[in-house]
Amino acid sequence: MSVLITGGKGQLGSELKKLLDEQQIAYVAYDSKELDITDAAAVEKTVEKIKPAIIYHCAAYTAVDTAEDEGKDMNQSVNVIGTKNIAKAAESIGAVLVYISTDYVFDGTSQGEYKEEDPTNPQNEYGRAKLAGEQMVQKYTTKHYIIRTSWVFGEFGKNFVCTMQNLAKNHAKLTVVSDQVGRPTWTRTLAEFMVFLTEKEADYGVYHLSNDESCSWYEFAKEILKEENVEVVPVTSAEYPQKANRPKHSIMSLEKTKATGFNIITWKEALAAFHASLIQ
Repeated sequence: MSVLITGGKGQLGSELKKLLDEQQIAYVAYDSKELDITDAAAVEKTVEKIKPAIIYHCAAYTAVDTAEDEGKDMNQSVNVIGTKNIAKAAESIGAVLVYISTDYVFDGTSQGEYKEEDPTNPQNEYGRAKLAGEQMVQKYTTKHYIIRTSWVFGEFGKNFVCTMQNLAKNHAKLTVVSDQVGRPTWTRTLAEFMVFLTEKEADYGVYHLSNDESCSWYEFAKEILKEENVEVVPVTSAEYPQKANRPKHSIMSLEKTKATGFNIITWKEALAAFHASLIQ
Protein backbone atom coordinates (compact mmCIF):
# COMPACT_ATOMS: atom_id res chain seq x y z
CA MET A 1 0.00 0.00 0.00
CA SER A 2 1.59 3.28 -1.10
CA VAL A 3 1.28 6.57 0.77
CA LEU A 4 1.69 10.14 -0.50
CA ILE A 5 2.27 13.07 1.83
CA THR A 6 1.90 16.70 0.74
CA GLY A 7 3.60 19.37 2.82
CA GLY A 8 6.28 16.86 3.68
CA LYS A 9 8.65 19.39 5.27
CA GLY A 10 6.03 21.26 7.27
CA GLN A 11 5.22 20.95 10.96
CA LEU A 12 2.70 18.14 10.57
CA GLY A 13 4.19 16.49 7.50
CA SER A 14 7.55 16.12 9.26
CA GLU A 15 5.88 14.59 12.31
CA LEU A 16 3.91 12.19 10.11
CA LYS A 17 7.06 11.09 8.29
CA LYS A 18 8.75 10.43 11.63
CA LEU A 19 5.81 8.28 12.75
CA LEU A 20 5.65 6.31 9.50
CA ASP A 21 9.40 5.72 9.64
CA GLU A 22 9.01 4.28 13.13
CA GLN A 23 6.21 2.02 11.92
CA GLN A 24 8.22 1.07 8.83
CA ILE A 25 5.47 2.27 6.51
CA ALA A 26 6.74 3.34 3.10
CA TYR A 27 5.71 6.73 1.74
CA VAL A 28 6.55 9.41 -0.80
CA ALA A 29 6.59 12.96 0.57
CA TYR A 30 6.73 16.25 -1.32
CA ASP A 31 7.16 19.81 -0.14
CA SER A 32 5.96 22.87 -2.05
CA LYS A 33 9.16 23.12 -4.09
CA GLU A 34 8.87 19.51 -5.22
CA LEU A 35 5.14 19.56 -5.90
CA ASP A 36 3.17 22.74 -6.50
CA ILE A 37 -0.32 21.69 -5.45
CA THR A 38 -1.78 24.79 -7.11
CA ASP A 39 -0.71 23.31 -10.48
CA ALA A 40 -3.51 20.89 -11.39
CA ALA A 41 -1.56 19.24 -14.18
CA ALA A 42 1.47 18.63 -11.97
CA VAL A 43 -0.70 17.17 -9.22
CA GLU A 44 -2.53 14.89 -11.63
CA LYS A 45 0.73 13.68 -13.18
CA THR A 46 2.36 13.00 -9.81
CA VAL A 47 -0.61 11.18 -8.31
CA GLU A 48 -1.10 9.11 -11.46
CA LYS A 49 2.58 8.13 -11.39
CA ILE A 50 2.66 7.11 -7.70
CA LYS A 51 -0.89 5.77 -7.50
CA PRO A 52 -1.05 6.04 -3.71
CA ALA A 53 -3.74 4.21 -1.77
CA ILE A 54 -3.71 7.04 0.79
CA ILE A 55 -2.95 10.74 0.45
CA TYR A 56 -2.19 12.63 3.66
CA HIS A 57 -2.78 16.22 2.61
CA CYS A 58 -0.66 18.19 5.10
CA ALA A 59 0.26 21.06 2.75
CA ALA A 60 -1.38 24.33 3.78
CA TYR A 61 -0.95 28.07 3.97
CA THR A 62 -1.06 28.80 7.72
CA ALA A 63 -0.03 32.46 8.10
CA VAL A 64 -3.33 33.44 9.68
CA ASP A 65 -2.75 37.19 10.01
CA THR A 66 -0.96 37.60 6.67
CA ALA A 67 -3.91 35.85 5.01
CA GLU A 68 -6.02 38.90 5.83
CA ASP A 69 -4.14 41.11 3.35
CA GLU A 70 -0.95 40.47 1.39
CA GLY A 71 -1.25 36.69 1.78
CA LYS A 72 -4.93 36.51 0.85
CA ASP A 73 -4.37 35.25 -2.70
CA MET A 74 -1.81 32.65 -1.59
CA ASN A 75 -4.18 31.51 1.15
CA GLN A 76 -6.93 30.91 -1.41
CA SER A 77 -4.60 29.37 -3.96
CA VAL A 78 -3.04 26.83 -1.59
CA ASN A 79 -5.89 26.04 0.79
CA VAL A 80 -8.75 26.02 -1.73
CA ILE A 81 -7.43 25.49 -5.26
CA GLY A 82 -4.57 23.27 -4.10
CA THR A 83 -6.93 21.13 -2.06
CA LYS A 84 -9.34 20.89 -4.99
CA ASN A 85 -6.48 19.65 -7.19
CA ILE A 86 -5.43 17.04 -4.64
CA ALA A 87 -9.03 15.91 -4.12
CA LYS A 88 -9.74 15.47 -7.83
CA ALA A 89 -6.48 13.57 -8.33
CA ALA A 90 -7.22 11.34 -5.35
CA GLU A 91 -10.64 10.47 -6.70
CA SER A 92 -9.26 9.70 -10.15
CA ILE A 93 -7.27 6.77 -8.75
CA GLY A 94 -9.60 5.81 -5.89
CA ALA A 95 -7.25 6.97 -3.13
CA VAL A 96 -8.33 7.75 0.45
CA LEU A 97 -7.76 11.44 1.19
CA VAL A 98 -6.98 12.78 4.68
CA TYR A 99 -7.43 16.56 4.89
CA ILE A 100 -6.46 18.70 7.87
CA SER A 101 -8.81 21.56 8.76
CA THR A 102 -9.14 23.93 11.69
CA ASP A 103 -11.25 25.10 14.62
CA TYR A 104 -11.29 28.47 12.86
CA VAL A 105 -14.20 27.25 10.74
CA PHE A 106 -16.32 28.14 13.81
CA ASP A 107 -17.04 31.66 15.06
CA GLY A 108 -16.29 30.99 18.73
CA THR A 109 -19.61 32.28 20.08
CA SER A 110 -20.78 28.92 21.44
CA GLN A 111 -20.16 28.20 25.11
CA GLY A 112 -20.45 24.48 24.57
CA GLU A 113 -18.26 22.07 22.63
CA TYR A 114 -18.51 22.29 18.86
CA LYS A 115 -19.58 19.03 17.26
CA GLU A 116 -18.69 17.97 13.74
CA GLU A 117 -22.17 18.70 12.41
CA ASP A 118 -22.55 22.14 14.03
CA PRO A 119 -22.97 25.16 11.73
CA THR A 120 -19.72 26.75 10.59
CA ASN A 121 -19.13 30.49 10.48
CA PRO A 122 -15.43 31.38 10.02
CA GLN A 123 -14.43 34.88 11.08
CA ASN A 124 -11.11 35.21 9.28
CA GLU A 125 -9.71 34.58 5.78
CA TYR A 126 -7.74 31.52 6.85
CA GLY A 127 -10.82 29.90 8.37
CA ARG A 128 -12.89 30.68 5.29
CA ALA A 129 -10.27 29.13 3.00
CA LYS A 130 -9.91 25.99 5.11
CA LEU A 131 -13.69 25.56 5.16
CA ALA A 132 -13.74 25.95 1.38
CA GLY A 133 -11.04 23.27 1.31
CA GLU A 134 -13.33 20.98 3.30
CA GLN A 135 -16.04 21.59 0.72
CA MET A 136 -13.64 20.74 -2.12
CA VAL A 137 -12.82 17.43 -0.43
CA GLN A 138 -16.49 16.63 0.14
CA LYS A 139 -17.44 17.59 -3.42
CA TYR A 140 -14.70 15.80 -5.32
CA THR A 141 -13.83 12.71 -3.25
CA THR A 142 -15.77 9.66 -2.17
CA LYS A 143 -13.30 8.33 0.39
CA HIS A 144 -12.09 11.04 2.74
CA TYR A 145 -11.37 12.01 6.33
CA ILE A 146 -11.56 15.68 7.29
CA ILE A 147 -9.81 16.29 10.61
CA ARG A 148 -10.36 19.65 12.30
CA THR A 149 -7.65 20.45 14.80
CA SER A 150 -6.54 23.40 16.93
CA TRP A 151 -3.58 25.10 18.62
CA VAL A 152 -1.02 22.79 17.04
CA PHE A 153 2.47 22.45 18.52
CA GLY A 154 5.34 20.06 17.96
CA GLU A 155 8.99 19.47 17.22
CA PHE A 156 9.01 20.83 13.68
CA GLY A 157 8.30 24.37 12.52
CA LYS A 158 7.07 27.49 14.29
CA ASN A 159 4.38 27.17 16.95
CA PHE A 160 3.21 28.69 20.23
CA VAL A 161 5.35 26.46 22.46
CA CYS A 162 8.55 27.36 20.59
CA THR A 163 7.59 31.05 20.56
CA MET A 164 7.01 31.15 24.32
CA GLN A 165 10.26 29.32 25.07
CA ASN A 166 12.25 31.64 22.82
CA LEU A 167 10.68 34.79 24.26
CA ALA A 168 11.39 33.59 27.80
CA LYS A 169 15.12 33.58 27.05
CA ASN A 170 15.20 37.36 26.67
CA HIS A 171 12.18 38.62 28.62
CA ALA A 172 11.45 38.64 32.34
CA LYS A 173 7.76 39.26 31.72
CA LEU A 174 5.40 38.02 29.00
CA THR A 175 1.78 39.03 28.35
CA VAL A 176 -0.54 36.36 26.96
CA VAL A 177 -4.22 36.46 25.99
CA SER A 178 -6.45 34.89 28.63
CA ASP A 179 -9.93 35.29 27.07
CA GLN A 180 -9.48 32.83 24.19
CA VAL A 181 -10.15 29.23 25.20
CA GLY A 182 -9.47 26.06 23.23
CA ARG A 183 -7.57 22.79 23.12
CA PRO A 184 -3.86 22.41 22.28
CA THR A 185 -2.84 19.62 19.89
CA TRP A 186 0.51 17.84 19.78
CA THR A 187 1.49 17.00 16.21
CA ARG A 188 2.35 13.47 17.37
CA THR A 189 -1.23 12.90 18.56
CA LEU A 190 -2.61 14.30 15.30
CA ALA A 191 -0.30 12.17 13.15
CA GLU A 192 -1.21 9.06 15.14
CA PHE A 193 -4.91 9.75 14.62
CA MET A 194 -4.45 10.26 10.88
CA VAL A 195 -2.80 6.86 10.56
CA PHE A 196 -5.31 5.29 12.98
CA LEU A 197 -8.29 6.32 10.84
CA THR A 198 -6.84 4.84 7.66
CA GLU A 199 -5.59 1.64 9.27
CA LYS A 200 -8.85 1.06 11.12
CA GLU A 201 -10.81 1.98 7.99
CA ALA A 202 -13.11 4.10 10.14
CA ASP A 203 -16.26 5.64 8.69
CA TYR A 204 -15.45 8.44 6.27
CA GLY A 205 -16.38 11.99 7.23
CA VAL A 206 -15.47 14.85 9.56
CA TYR A 207 -13.65 14.34 12.87
CA HIS A 208 -12.35 16.66 15.57
CA LEU A 209 -8.95 15.97 17.07
CA SER A 210 -7.01 17.80 19.76
CA ASN A 211 -5.55 16.71 23.05
CA ASP A 212 -8.07 16.38 25.84
CA GLU A 213 -9.11 19.09 28.32
CA SER A 214 -9.08 22.81 27.56
CA CYS A 215 -7.28 25.98 28.57
CA SER A 216 -6.70 29.61 27.64
CA TRP A 217 -3.58 30.72 25.80
CA TYR A 218 -2.46 32.22 29.12
CA GLU A 219 -2.87 28.91 30.94
CA PHE A 220 -1.09 27.13 28.10
CA ALA A 221 1.83 29.58 28.36
CA LYS A 222 1.99 29.18 32.16
CA GLU A 223 2.32 25.40 31.76
CA ILE A 224 4.93 25.73 29.01
CA LEU A 225 7.06 28.06 31.13
CA LYS A 226 6.45 26.63 34.60
CA GLU A 227 10.12 25.71 34.98
CA GLU A 228 11.36 29.06 33.66
CA ASN A 229 12.16 32.22 35.60
CA VAL A 230 9.66 34.40 33.77
CA GLU A 231 6.43 36.16 34.79
CA VAL A 232 3.41 35.38 32.61
CA VAL A 233 0.70 38.04 32.78
CA PRO A 234 -2.86 37.64 31.41
CA VAL A 235 -4.27 40.25 29.02
CA THR A 236 -7.46 40.55 27.00
CA SER A 237 -7.71 40.17 23.25
CA ALA A 238 -8.49 43.89 23.07
CA GLU A 239 -5.08 44.58 24.62
CA TYR A 240 -3.37 42.37 22.04
CA PRO A 241 -4.95 43.28 18.68
CA GLN A 242 -4.25 41.06 15.66
CA LYS A 243 -5.24 41.39 12.01
CA ALA A 244 -7.29 38.18 11.99
CA ASN A 245 -10.20 37.60 14.35
CA ARG A 246 -9.69 34.53 16.54
CA PRO A 247 -12.62 32.57 18.00
CA LYS A 248 -12.95 33.30 21.72
CA HIS A 249 -14.26 29.83 22.52
CA SER A 250 -13.19 27.10 20.13
CA ILE A 251 -13.42 23.92 22.17
CA MET A 252 -14.31 21.09 19.80
CA SER A 253 -16.06 17.92 20.97
CA LEU A 254 -13.90 14.79 20.98
CA GLU A 255 -16.81 12.36 21.44
CA LYS A 256 -16.90 11.12 17.85
CA THR A 257 -13.14 10.63 17.78
CA LYS A 258 -13.12 8.78 21.11
CA ALA A 259 -15.91 6.53 19.82
CA THR A 260 -13.50 5.19 17.19
CA GLY A 261 -11.40 3.71 19.99
CA PHE A 262 -8.56 6.20 19.61
CA ASN A 263 -6.97 7.09 22.95
CA ILE A 264 -6.50 10.83 23.53
CA ILE A 265 -4.11 12.07 26.21
CA THR A 266 -4.61 15.47 27.87
CA TRP A 267 -2.81 18.53 26.58
CA LYS A 268 -0.68 18.69 29.74
CA GLU A 269 0.35 15.06 29.24
CA ALA A 270 1.07 15.79 25.58
CA LEU A 271 3.16 18.84 26.45
CA ALA A 272 5.16 16.86 29.00
CA ALA A 273 5.70 14.01 26.53
CA PHE A 274 6.75 16.49 23.86
CA HIS A 275 9.32 18.09 26.16
CA ALA A 276 10.59 14.67 27.18
CA SER A 277 10.96 13.61 23.55
CA LEU A 278 13.28 16.55 22.87
CA ILE A 279 15.84 15.48 25.48
CA GLN A 280 15.96 11.79 24.66
